[in-house]
Amino acid sequence: MKNHKLGHYCGVVGLFSREPSNIPQDLYFPLFALQHRGQESAGIAYREDDQTVVHKDLGMVSSVLGKYLEKPHSSHAGIGHVRYSTHGGNKKENAQPLVVNSNKGEIAIAHNGNLTNTKELKEELFQEGAIFQTSSDTEVILHLISRCRKDGFHEALMHSLGRLKGAFSMVALHDDSLIAIRDPWGFRPLYIGWKNQKTYLASESVALDMMQVTEYRSVQPGEVIIINQEGESSYFIPRNPREGTHQCIFEMIYFARPDSEIYDSSVHNFRKRIGAALAKKDRELLNSPHPGGDIVVPVPDSGTIAALGYAQHAEIPFEMGLTRNHYTGRSFILPSTAERELAVRLKLHPVRSVIQGRRVFLIDDSLVRGTTAKILVKLIKEAGAAEVHLRLSAPEIRWPCFFGIDIPTRKELISNSLSPEELSKHVGADSLQFLQEEDLKTASGSPGKFCFSCFNGDYPFEVPLRPEARQATPRDKNRG
Repeated sequence: MKNHKLGHYCGVVGLFSREPSNIPQDLYFPLFALQHRGQESAGIAYREDDQTVVHKDLGMVSSVLGKYLEKPHSSHAGIGHVRYSTHGGNKKENAQPLVVNSNKGEIAIAHNGNLTNTKELKEELFQEGAIFQTSSDTEVILHLISRCRKDGFHEALMHSLGRLKGAFSMVALHDDSLIAIRDPWGFRPLYIGWKNQKTYLASESVALDMMQVTEYRSVQPGEVIIINQEGESSYFIPRNPREGTHQCIFEMIYFARPDSEIYDSSVHNFRKRIGAALAKKDRELLNSPHPGGDIVVPVPDSGTIAALGYAQHAEIPFEMGLTRNHYTGRSFILPSTAERELAVRLKLHPVRSVIQGRRVFLIDDSLVRGTTAKILVKLIKEAGAAEVHLRLSAPEIRWPCFFGIDIPTRKELISNSLSPEELSKHVGADSLQFLQEEDLKTASGSPGKFCFSCFNGDYPFEVPLRPEARQATPRDKNRG
């Protein structure tokens, strides 16, 4: 069964302490704060007695790593990872960090993102005799480093990183050094912070907040930071400056926690702005100061902050008309239509006293296949809503992502088949509107720094898109 929401990708953390510290326990808490970025596997790698110890498994942070809260493990450096399988599948051997003992020393690595040139690099490495033990693109990076003919680890690392194309925010251990790596295009976020002789790395600022780290900054696009007892050194992967940066806009729309900073901007404030932009568009379409609804209801938790921005701008009461059951898991996602509806009912339940007789503006982040939206509209109408107007705080998703988001094929994306008006009828809503791409760019503040390719197909460089995927969709043909 394929997911009917956009899949999270991964989260990474790292820690270096000048004094011996209980590194595994110190990694547990920021990883727990990043659990939303991946729920399929968790793992850590840390230095102990001049060796790298790794512990990882399928499951959540609490179940996989809870044992490290029982007794101390003194160390100077470690890294951690939570995973959602965008590439390689949900298999135990793909759980990270990956650890190898190579001719360049002992290396552990945890990766957030996707490489777009994995196929070419793997074929080259196979021809040279490489043996792969996982189906993860992360393993390719380790092979490149170990097989590089450059002298020394640092030279091999920089040369290998220069061969990668795509999204890679990574943390790594090389012997007793901690390393932060962010791709030159800046697709995925990565932060570095300092507190009490310790240096922290994390995908989002909320993980640093968990450890009460207040001094931090973004790792810059293309930056490689090596941290050890001698200090911290910063280097940059060679790049073409004309390619610019391409930060993933969906980090801001949906993936990051609203209490995080991403790309040095407040996620909460951004989501309120795009919610307000939706309300503004409704007011313009109706040529009225009020869009005409009675209440604004978010789909929790993905639509909550945008719904708040919509309600405040439209001056319509905000109500939690859907209650989320936080104890459902992926095991409830089942293949048939009836079972999918049961899965949604198990997770979200309408508050009848709030909804009954009301004209509801229902706010969610995006529409992928339309399955969940159809069930939600049905639930709310069953609870007695007079009208349901669905609003999405992202534009129409019409192209797959190659940089770390689990977006289906063009054929499966419903916006390639149906117009918003047709979609409204399909999901049973009284109306349906998407955020316009121009409004999203305005809300971002710096549109030239972001990637919008899942909306418009304008990829920043060549991607492995099959020829049939480039052909016109039913929606395109209807336009012609």
